[in-house]
Amino acid sequence: MVKASWNGTVLAESDETIIVEGNHYFPPSSIHEEYLVENDNHTVCSWKGVASYYDVQVEGKTNRNAAWYYPEPQPAAEKITGYVAFWHGVRVHQE
Repeated sequence: MVKASWNGTVLAESDETIIVEGNHYFPPSSIHEEYLVENDNHTVCSWKGVASYYDVQVEGKTNRNAAWYYPEPQPAAEKITGYVAFWHGVRVHQE
């Protein structure tokens, strides 16, 4: 089981993550959405496409742009459509 946690709170957990460029992408059904707030940030990857970002909010604390996903990736990254990855201090670990 792979888990993503921040400030002692589990944000996602799954046995079915997809690893791309060293990042675990969690399936949408494994995300605890109550901790994610979509924002207006976007970045572009040459082969994956345009990424959208979430802020992570736990117990009144905010971790800006700590999660991202590709709502409409390029064909080469189609398998991670809607999957969410984490960084910026979010701990991703296997248990």
